[in-house]
Amino acid sequence: MAADTLPTLIKLAAARYGAEATKLGPDDDIFESLGIDSFQAVELISDLEDEFDVELPDYELQGVKTFSALAAKIDKRR
Repeated sequence: MAADTLPTLIKLAAARYGAEATKLGPDDDIFESLGIDSFQAVELISDLEDEFDVELPDYELQGVKTFSALAAKIDKRR
């Protein structure tokens, strides 16, 4: 995993949804820890695609629930 992916992902997610980045961990459930639903997750994915200059197809994100799993998907596309 690229060294910057996970911290950048957590920082962006926290900023978008008003969470404290320092309280979010790699194995935390994205939906539970941010208090978001699937529609809000789509907004987050759009932000991440812009930030990391990648395209994350929906089919690759099925079952992705943690920050570390999402970071791994981003790195796979970088």
